[in-house]
Amino acid sequence: MKLVKLSMVAAATCLLATSAYALKTEDRNLKANGQVEYLKAPGAVNSIGEMFTEGEVYGRMRSNMFWWDWENEYHVAGGTADNNVWGIGGSLVYKTGFYNGLGATVGFYGTTPLSNENLVPGTTSNSGKAGKDAYRTSIDGKESGIGVFAEAYGEYKAGKTNVKVGRQGIDSIMLATNDTKMIPNTFEAAMIENKDLPSTTVRAGYIMAQKLRDHQTFHSILAYDSGTSGSSKVDKIYQNDDSGVHKGLSVKNIRALREDANPEMVLAIVENKSIPNLKLDAEYVSIDGYFSTVVAEANYQIAVGNGWTLTPGLRYLRQMDDGAGKIGGASLNGKTATNANGGNLTARNSYTNPSSVDGNIWMGRLVLANGPLSLMAGYSDVADKADIIAPWRGFPTGGYTRDMAQLNWIANTQSWMVKADYNFDKAGVVPGLIGALSYADMDFDDKKMLAVASDLSDRSIIHLDLIQTFKTLPNMEFKLRFAAIDAEASTKTSPTLVVNGESYNEYRFEVNYLF
Repeated sequence: MKLVKLSMVAAATCLLATSAYALKTEDRNLKANGQVEYLKAPGAVNSIGEMFTEGEVYGRMRSNMFWWDWENEYHVAGGTADNNVWGIGGSLVYKTGFYNGLGATVGFYGTTPLSNENLVPGTTSNSGKAGKDAYRTSIDGKESGIGVFAEAYGEYKAGKTNVKVGRQGIDSIMLATNDTKMIPNTFEAAMIENKDLPSTTVRAGYIMAQKLRDHQTFHSILAYDSGTSGSSKVDKIYQNDDSGVHKGLSVKNIRALREDANPEMVLAIVENKSIPNLKLDAEYVSIDGYFSTVVAEANYQIAVGNGWTLTPGLRYLRQMDDGAGKIGGASLNGKTATNANGGNLTARNSYTNPSSVDGNIWMGRLVLANGPLSLMAGYSDVADKADIIAPWRGFPTGGYTRDMAQLNWIANTQSWMVKADYNFDKAGVVPGLIGALSYADMDFDDKKMLAVASDLSDRSIIHLDLIQTFKTLPNMEFKLRFAAIDAEASTKTSPTLVVNGESYNEYRFEVNYLF
């Protein structure tokens, strides 16, 4: 396979935006991240019966196709192999009316894989990558459909206060619905939101479980389990296997120290816009006995004339150990844990404090915008301490340097990104077309990679999104996504040791229909 090389001229003709809404209907907007925004929802009713008779059903059909084309293939368990998948599915969401402030939402989501299985011959290993969110992997490695009530919550509204209890999506810096595939990432939680303070939104939550996008059931928000701790399950991975999971915090390691493999999370979020043109965000995540994380962010918009605005942004994240380090070590791949917990001395020596998850990141960006055009340049620097733990689909470097299907919050990683967004429809150039083009460079710590303490090598990424709607096809959206990843080849003796140390191209094609 030869990596696609885009010339600057060709790239300039393909500028796309992902920040605007491409698909708009009378009752919903479809965000660029795949999440549905409800414009019209049932209101107040006069009886319990009317809660249901005045309720609304929202339907969505979607098709998602994925192709991964690796520069080098290693047809062994855990190695790289070209793979593809096509998922067909959709969702039905029912929202009741509100009687005395009480209401409810139930959402059923499903997907069925139509393409051939990506099994490595003679193994139970499945080589599917991004497309695995179009299916779940069975214990034998085969691809199975998913059908799940990903949303099911009760809701109470009183003045400027809203309370939700049950299965729900949560969106913040560290947590996200991230509905870019077939089924959203949701949580079993109790959340409260209040807007009584001027220009301020306060949210707080107690989160008990998570269901990643390719899972049939809800699972631990933290514990990793490859299926070795029991035989009664039918899924290959039945705990947290997000790309950002800490594999050293496995069910086996946690239980060995008699800790809770199903901990709860306390979440607090504050957003403030009291000062004109200034947006402040603060977030606190705490998992008792493991770690806590605080995030602070500021974005200030400056008018620079002729319709242009310049928005500098800064974000700082600090992770504080509360026991996770002694269980799983400082690295996400778990190799800096003790020997008894699956680590090794070579990996531990590549981290400043291998038994602590204390760590931090700072990042900054500049956004220059005018009408349909937005230009962004961002930079992030992860301290040479511990990797950042964030397996909840909210990305620590998101909006600054993180690119599609990439993870760049490993200790001692420096990244930069430039991105251009353009709304061809708003500019009157091409009706219904919007999108984005970006280039990112990620510089990982070679010492950690060579010590097998990190699974990632230096890389550059070209990423293109195209989103198109047509007036002749109302309520339908087409999205094409492409990424070319030029990664430094692994210098390790075994190709299975670094699954992300090879270059590849990734292609995605998605169709959405709202009804």
